[in-house]
Amino acid sequence: KTPRRGGGALGPHPSPPWGADAGCPPRAAKKNRGPPPPPGGRVVFTEHIMTRIYLDNAATTPVDGRVLEQMLPYFSERFGNADSVHSFGREAAAAVDNARRKLAGVLGVRQSEVFFTSCGTESNNWAIKGVADEICAKSAKKRIITSVIEHDSVLSSCKTVGMKGADTVYLPVGADGTVSPEALKNAINGETALVSVMAVNNETGAVQPVRELAEIAHGCGALFHTDAVQAACTQDLKALAAVADIMSLSAHKCGGPKGAGVLYVRKGVRIGDLMDGGEQERGRRGGTVNVPAVIGCACAFELAAKERESVSAKLSRLCDIFLSRIASADGITVNGGGRAPGIVNIRAEGVTDDSLLHLLDLAGVACSAGAACSSGSSEPSHVLLAMGLTEERARGSVRVSFGRNNTEEEAEEAARRFVEAVVLARGRKNK
Repeated sequence: KTPRRGGGALGPHPSPPWGADAGCPPRAAKKNRGPPPPPGGRVVFTEHIMTRIYLDNAATTPVDGRVLEQMLPYFSERFGNADSVHSFGREAAAAVDNARRKLAGVLGVRQSEVFFTSCGTESNNWAIKGVADEICAKSAKKRIITSVIEHDSVLSSCKTVGMKGADTVYLPVGADGTVSPEALKNAINGETALVSVMAVNNETGAVQPVRELAEIAHGCGALFHTDAVQAACTQDLKALAAVADIMSLSAHKCGGPKGAGVLYVRKGVRIGDLMDGGEQERGRRGGTVNVPAVIGCACAFELAAKERESVSAKLSRLCDIFLSRIASADGITVNGGGRAPGIVNIRAEGVTDDSLLHLLDLAGVACSAGAACSSGSSEPSHVLLAMGLTEERARGSVRVSFGRNNTEEEAEEAARRFVEAVVLARGRKNK
């Protein structure tokens, strides 16, 4: 039989059989086209067999099977509202309390200091705006300091509170993508209410000097908040919580469900309430508790903490394999330094990120140009520009991020396809 062609932008894809000098791929005859194959399947394209390789784990991760197993009963069998007083509600409430207890243990904090949210973006909004409402609006402490490489949820929140009277200051970063403690010392003063710097950058993987920055903030009487969303799989969350006054987390970055986040607020720290309308989260965030998500969130962070060292070692090994295989290609450079395991931002000279990502997608490799939350923007990465890259070089950069489910064979094969895609992208641009 004639091999059936299949797949699309979201389905499994065959390895491109055309060479760098062949121009565009051949268009399939209409009569040979069939429906896209099921997710996870294989398709045959002439003589090539191809499976998809997911290398966008900094955007999201698949739900761990152990996490899903814990969540499933609370969708149907134990479906009660955690605020109901009957047995169904009490059963759900007990599960939420247990999840909060688990998370407190992972972070090394009190249960009363753990608040459940819907995501990292919500947690960051609550942290920044909550401090502005409770401290900046009611005292002489008007300054909020953050860095130029933060997630848009922090930058946008700072912009919002700045329009309401807060004095917002943005710290620069070096070519390695990290904030200098000296820069904070030069910007902070006695009127500073909050310093907010992420633990791990989501685009480059650059690990920030959180401990040193927190010490400087506390030395001037300011609170310290860290967005630790990208840190969950590879960094010690207990150590981060020990130096932070407020910390944001999101479950879907470490094998948990989407729609589940956490805000840790140290006892005694004053921040405004997030949402009116109910007594949930001790009256600070109204709304029906998403019980399955909360359970999955706690389970994911518990597993991430338990397996952090082994997973970090694996992610480092996969990154090393990938980078060693693409090193032979001309004009490929790693952006930044001091990376957390598993994340690498790569610049390919002579190509644009959109054309390279398109070719990689056709080749069955999923990666990105940066934060998924900003993927609709036509602007180059604000993180890379802040690190000193030109617009042209920033537009020629992509993020590759490995996860616990990736294999060494996938790292090898992805590197081969990456080099082929770069060569093909350059060939198209020069035509």
